[in-house]
Amino acid sequence: MSISAKNANGVITITLDNSFDFESVSEFRDAYVNNPGREYHVDFRNTEYMESSGLGMLLNMLRHCGGSAVIRLVNCRPHIQKILKISNFQQKFQIG
Repeated sequence: MSISAKNANGVITITLDNSFDFESVSEFRDAYVNNPGREYHVDFRNTEYMESSGLGMLLNMLRHCGGSAVIRLVNCRPHIQKILKISNFQQKFQIG
């Protein structure tokens, strides 16, 4: 499985793969650059593993959007939520 992006009623949902790591960089970037929007949901339902480069990719997405879009991190498993909380990402993203 790979990263996919879907537009439903103006909300771009980017569904991540099992691992959100360095190998996901270009695919993840393409998912939001090629699908401009005002609201994004980054769906972690399939994600079992995330490394620091995944955190960096989320920050790059935030910079790319320049504050003009809402970014929600959704369907996070407890261990992914813990990583996001330790990294203080609740200050920058909506996590649910």
